[in-house]
Amino acid sequence: MTTVATTSSSTVDPNSAVQQAAQSIISGSTNSTMDVNSLVSAIVNAKVAGQTDALNNKKTADNTQLTAIGTLKSILSLLQSSITNLANGTTLSAFTATADGKGLTATASTGAVAGSYAVNVQNIATAQSLTSGAFKSTDTLGTGSMTLNVNGKTSTIKIDSTNNTLSGIASAINSASDNPGVTATIVNGTDGAHLVLRSSSTGLSNGINIAVNADDSSSALNKLAVNTTTVAASTAPDPNDSTKTITTPARTTIDNTAGWTQSTAGQDANLTVAGTAVSSATNSIKDAITGVTMTLTSDSVGTTQTLSIAQDVAGQKTAIESFVTAYNNFISTAQSLTSFDSTQAKGSQGGALLGDSMMNTIKNTIASTISKAVGSGTSQVNLASIGIALQPDGTLKTDEDALTDALTNSSGKIASLFNSTNGVAAQLNTSLTSFLQTGGIIDTRTTALNDDLTSIADQQTQLTSYTAQLTTAYNAQFTALNALMSQMSTQSNYLTQLFGGNNSAGALATNSK
Repeated sequence: MTTVATTSSSTVDPNSAVQQAAQSIISGSTNSTMDVNSLVSAIVNAKVAGQTDALNNKKTADNTQLTAIGTLKSILSLLQSSITNLANGTTLSAFTATADGKGLTATASTGAVAGSYAVNVQNIATAQSLTSGAFKSTDTLGTGSMTLNVNGKTSTIKIDSTNNTLSGIASAINSASDNPGVTATIVNGTDGAHLVLRSSSTGLSNGINIAVNADDSSSALNKLAVNTTTVAASTAPDPNDSTKTITTPARTTIDNTAGWTQSTAGQDANLTVAGTAVSSATNSIKDAITGVTMTLTSDSVGTTQTLSIAQDVAGQKTAIESFVTAYNNFISTAQSLTSFDSTQAKGSQGGALLGDSMMNTIKNTIASTISKAVGSGTSQVNLASIGIALQPDGTLKTDEDALTDALTNSSGKIASLFNSTNGVAAQLNTSLTSFLQTGGIIDTRTTALNDDLTSIADQQTQLTSYTAQLTTAYNAQFTALNALMSQMSTQSNYLTQLFGGNNSAGALATNSK
């Protein structure tokens, strides 16, 4: 038994189908076989084809619009991303920080202001490094515990027969879950093995202290105790120039009674900025200049450099040009979605959103914002004022030289055009947020289309059920009719044999008398 698919787009003339049925009845009486499945399929299809085509066409139209709206939403999101930092003022408040020497780099952030500063670096911050006395690598040093202390953070390590070699102690220090900021390693020298400890943090306050609590007061474990103190900064005559002095910064020192030596002293970075003394426990120095973070390396020591803070013209230009590109991409996409091409076949001539009220609202709102000026009277400024001209096709074109000149020499004009209250980018951002938000016109349209597709799917399900019912009913009727015709044909043949037909004599013909 054949079931008609609801997705069929073919149309059968109902009158023709009825004629075929009638002919089948006649043929049945003349001993012809009726194709019930084909006949039922044709009749059922004739009854549902129109509704099937209408539902399929509506589904196609809805999906086409959904795809177009998805494309529109994507391009609007990209446009909003391109203007976010122009709208909130981040781009126009960006500064660069550049030093004219080596070993000094800087970044400027919120709060920075333009200016130049002389930076003289006396020394950079360093981390303390200690080396123990020599031991044999296989020596067992005894049992007990060691307590490490760095800047008030402590860790107590149990020393027993499983870890009381120099390498075992180093491993225990490194793996301690509460390690206060010490790394340990073993250095094997000509005189034996040495435990080398290094503070993980630079600065005067991060010196290493070790207290040992040995089970045996005579065990070698006691030789790993060390105490760090600090030496204040001092000045002394320069041995090479009696008119000058040499300043030694404050630094860590140790008592070396247990055989430890200090290979690197821990100290803070010391420098002057515009003649003001600055110190830092790290080589990343924040807010010595408001909004500026300086980073030092050893190449900067002993130098005086000029650190210049200036507006980030290159970054601002890149941001504005990215906005222009994103806007032009929107225009191109909008034109494609609303185009009309008379050379195409009917039904395919218009873009998916041609004449669409939602699309027109979005286009008109954005175009209006782009074209109007910001400010009033003689202080008005628009995109053309900074070298960005509106073209006849709705796109924007940038005059690179004019834009660079405006950014360099007319920062006030730029600041006015892109102010975070009612500037071009701020207004665009507000409109785009409204369009793209949940409950906005795009979301509302998308929801309506999806609801319609759900309704279409329900109708198609109902139509499929109806088609199946029709098919079953017609199959039953025409199968019965076919059986009847077969029976009538059999009876006709019997009567012909019995009484005879044209030009023939039946079995009873000779008994007529």
